[in-house]
Amino acid sequence: MQSAYIKFLRNILVYSAVLGAIAIVLYFFLPKQVITPVLPYLFFFFTSLTLISYYVLLGSIKAKMSRFVNTFLISTIVKLIIYISVMIIYVLMNRPDAVPFMIAFFILYLFYTVFEVIHMIGLTRQQGEEK
Repeated sequence: MQSAYIKFLRNILVYSAVLGAIAIVLYFFLPKQVITPVLPYLFFFFTSLTLISYYVLLGSIKAKMSRFVNTFLISTIVKLIIYISVMIIYVLMNRPDAVPFMIAFFILYLFYTVFEVIHMIGLTRQQGEEK
């Protein structure tokens, strides 16, 4: 379990660095009103939640597959509630930045969700081959 988590940690840090580099390039080419000022914090937020979720799922994959599926569904629901809460709170507190924030949030949500699902599929296939 430890080596799989360390590998995922390394991969997500590289992935976040690449996405961050793209965001920096876009910052210099797009109008300043299009980029939300909290974008660096969003990277930290998504990386942290993805790491926590992956760690929990990694622990449950060693047990029965039904336990893994339940844990996956619960972690997805909890993450969605957290994501929606953060979006609503930020938008209500910072109305002028609402649209750029929501666009950046949605794009990062898609990128990090796809990244996590791809790694989860690989991990479940690997576990299936070991049994």
